[in-house]
Amino acid sequence: MFEYLGGMTHLTPILDQLIDAESPDDDPAGRAAFTELDTLRLIRNVIDHRIAVRTAQLNRLGVAKRNHSTLRKLLIEMGFAPAVASRVLRAADGLSDLHRLSAHAADGRMSAEIVDAVVRGVDHIEKRSPTSLSDVDRAIYESELITQVLSGATPAEVLRRARTLGNIVAEADGGIPAADDRRLNAVVHNVTDDGRVEIAADLTNVIGEKFIAMIDDRSVPRPEPDGANDRRSPEQRRADALELILDQACLGATIQTAGAPRTQLILTIPADTTDLSTLPWTGTVTDATARALTCDGTLTEVVVDAATVPLDMGREKRVYPAELRKAVVIRDACCIKCGAPPSHTQVHHIQHWADGGTTSLDNGCLLCQRCHTQVHHHGWDVAIGVDRHPWLIPPIEVDPRRRPLPAYNRRTMRLDDAAA
Repeated sequence: MFEYLGGMTHLTPILDQLIDAESPDDDPAGRAAFTELDTLRLIRNVIDHRIAVRTAQLNRLGVAKRNHSTLRKLLIEMGFAPAVASRVLRAADGLSDLHRLSAHAADGRMSAEIVDAVVRGVDHIEKRSPTSLSDVDRAIYESELITQVLSGATPAEVLRRARTLGNIVAEADGGIPAADDRRLNAVVHNVTDDGRVEIAADLTNVIGEKFIAMIDDRSVPRPEPDGANDRRSPEQRRADALELILDQACLGATIQTAGAPRTQLILTIPADTTDLSTLPWTGTVTDATARALTCDGTLTEVVVDAATVPLDMGREKRVYPAELRKAVVIRDACCIKCGAPPSHTQVHHIQHWADGGTTSLDNGCLLCQRCHTQVHHHGWDVAIGVDRHPWLIPPIEVDPRRRPLPAYNRRTMRLDDAAA
């Protein structure tokens, strides 16, 4: 346990006054209650800010370290809920660099939830940027998110705007936004003491979109046999949906399903703004991700105006039919880059469908999801040679001369063999 650090402070009389304060009984219109509630809201905001300031001070003084523990544990043992303790620590760490936000929080104009959203938003943009943000750039993004707040945005809306800005800065500077970065993917499962399994995942927004869409489609309430409403909770329905997905996966993939379209997604495209396109469940996606989705999925484009009213419903992207997928599998045999089996692959349009590429044998190749991402995001190119087989062209970082490599199933070949 932590050693006792408390005691009487100059705030104790204020605390006593709040405890002893009584609401007036004669308030039929509720004006006094409304005024007091609004004042209490401002007091709460100021107190939350002071909590963050004092937490930052404890961190600088190393109080938790002296007690051989962490600041988060100290806050929890003081009585803060774990989620609140985490939020306080984020504010304590982030406000030191966000001076305008700190000023707004200090006078009670912003709640702890709003402050946390802006702190997390700026941190998100910083992580998405391929290079460290300069003080000027950080101040610009801070101001933009604060402007969102002052216009009435909720914490969730602030975070959505931060994600959009993060995607824009990442793509503009040639980087990969974290929402698209498969290197950050992780799935962790743990068997508990009572034999249950806990699962946690951190996934790209496209994988998350697929997961949520499949879970949502299979977890709708169903009437009970007696006609009563579904007695399962939403959490239980989602767990049953996950089991159903696993059972369906156990059926396995065959040559007929290799490279088959995996997803049916709707892409919303703003008609008159610079905002990025969005997916229904996971939000904004970069242009590169939107283009990658056209290779392996049924993607319907919906163009909307500023009020999100559909202006145009694009036709579904053309995907490879079964007979063409079989032909691609026969020719390529596996992922052309790493050799993954056909059941693990997708059919990639070498020239993007959006750019006029055809859905044909000479414009497709097998790529597993990992290699597909490298082609779309990491500078790898694919070309069909005079032999009507796909060839991989590595990025300059891998081969400064960018010499073509044969597909995996033809790796014994050399360029002079093809020429002959």
